[in-house]
Amino acid sequence: MEKRTDYCGNIDENYLGKTVSLDGWVQRRRDLGGLIFADLRDYKGIVQLVFNNDDSEIFAKAETLRSEYVINAIGTVRSRGPKAVNPNMKTGKVEVVVEKLEILNKSKTPPFEIADNIDTTEETKLKYRYLDFRRPVMQKALRTRAQIKHSVNEYLYDNGFIDIETPNLGKSSPEGARDYLVPSRVYPGSFYALPQSPQLFKQLLMVGGFDRYFQLAHCFRDEDLRGDRQPEFTQIDLETSFMSAEEIQTVTEGLIARVMKDEKGIDVKLPFPRIEWDDAMARYGSDKPDIRFGMELQDLSDIFADSEFKVFKGAIDNGGQVKAIVVKNNADKYSRKNIDAYTEYIKRFGAKGLAWVKYNDDKLTGPVAKFITSHEDKLVERLSLENNDLVLFVADRKKVVDDALGYLRTDIAKDLNLYDPNEFAFTWVVNWPLFEYDEGIQRWTAAHHPFTMPNEEDVHYLNDGEDPHKAYAQSYDIVLNGYELGGGSIRIHDREIQEKMLKALDFTPERTNAEFGYLMDALTYGCPPHGGLAIGLDRFAMLLSGKDNIRDVIAFPKNSNATEPMTHAPARVSKEQLAELGIEVADEKE
Repeated sequence: MEKRTDYCGNIDENYLGKTVSLDGWVQRRRDLGGLIFADLRDYKGIVQLVFNNDDSEIFAKAETLRSEYVINAIGTVRSRGPKAVNPNMKTGKVEVVVEKLEILNKSKTPPFEIADNIDTTEETKLKYRYLDFRRPVMQKALRTRAQIKHSVNEYLYDNGFIDIETPNLGKSSPEGARDYLVPSRVYPGSFYALPQSPQLFKQLLMVGGFDRYFQLAHCFRDEDLRGDRQPEFTQIDLETSFMSAEEIQTVTEGLIARVMKDEKGIDVKLPFPRIEWDDAMARYGSDKPDIRFGMELQDLSDIFADSEFKVFKGAIDNGGQVKAIVVKNNADKYSRKNIDAYTEYIKRFGAKGLAWVKYNDDKLTGPVAKFITSHEDKLVERLSLENNDLVLFVADRKKVVDDALGYLRTDIAKDLNLYDPNEFAFTWVVNWPLFEYDEGIQRWTAAHHPFTMPNEEDVHYLNDGEDPHKAYAQSYDIVLNGYELGGGSIRIHDREIQEKMLKALDFTPERTNAEFGYLMDALTYGCPPHGGLAIGLDRFAMLLSGKDNIRDVIAFPKNSNATEPMTHAPARVSKEQLAELGIEVADEKE
């Protein structure tokens, strides 16, 4: 086998008349009797090979070629005839007349065609992931991810950051998602935990005087999966000393600008807009707002405070809200059936119903129009209604209203193509609450994590006798097109404040010492003010690749059931392995 001259997808008019040696996979073969055409593919693209029956030995080999055979072909590049030019291919004006052919390996018929836009289940593609990799769309996605990593490394090295690895085997943390536990053979009954993030380690690096740290950190969380979540993922992890939140955000913007320029050729406008958390929730119903389109939430509680419509007035009297979104100039596209489907959709967020009216011929029509006629003029003016507008109302508790209309807003925008899918709209959401109430576990938790510094003017809320849940944090999220791309904060560097923060989360002094004694001790040895941020590499690659699932940019992901169809992980292990670890499994039935 001779050394490859170039990749298949690079063979163009510059090679006319030259002899080339090409390696790759057979995409397809077409036998025209005395002439055989074969498309040869590698990750750069496809070039057409030509075999004629002048050489019976080569022609006989060509007749045996099938899809996904691996071959080496040596031949002369010539122009295609004018009628044979393929304008959709970089190599479409040329072909290679093969003079030597070597079959390097044969292939069984693949379970799916190696092409984009194939009608195959995700489970099948994951089972045969090594074949799925050959599809151009997968090659592009994983190479996009690699380019992001390359740009990140270069930018951070150029800006004085040092790459330091932190342990994958650590101690279980009581906060955040469930840990993945690793049993210790040496210490039976004891367990390591895989890191949910390098949070405490990177803070300790700041105590140690490493001014600017970064790491492409592998993280693990045992939580329910969805399209933008995996049990193991990679984050671009940063930490700095002696920098303000604004300075950290500026460095991060430079990083993102570098990636966008390198990968997409886009000069993003800096600085990114900043939205207060309260404002984001009020206007978009989301702490990760998609700002590519309008349709903002509008609070109508003051208008309906004295309404006779019991649904609206009842919500307001109980401390709730009435908010609406306006679907501009599209009312005629929505039937009662369409809106009923939206009503069912928002019930998953706790909403009891969806009220609506249409505005046409300068008047309101629809199921609730008769109940709000006394407020019609105020409503038309507040919402700037025009003919063919649809108004959708939700009346309930603030969180329910924001969640329901926030998700509905993005759903409708997608249905109506209200934004350019090729636009990249970054924004910062800043000044978050320090705590949030988790309805699932019925208790207050840290909105970011327990090591987040409150705003200076809010530190007093952590004192005994005050309400810590009124405090806001020096925290910030970077958002892209409705996805949380990353988040960070200024950290607590004072032991007394850290103790008060953990106390507000119901940690006793004994528990604080048991779980975080090493951190509390470090804070007493001249810990510098510090802060940082982590960006989700998988999510960033997903968005830059135009995908809607991070499994498409991870080489060997888990499916929605947290299993790996190719290797069948997780799997049972032998009794001997369990015995070494001092572990008994309650039920070993298959």
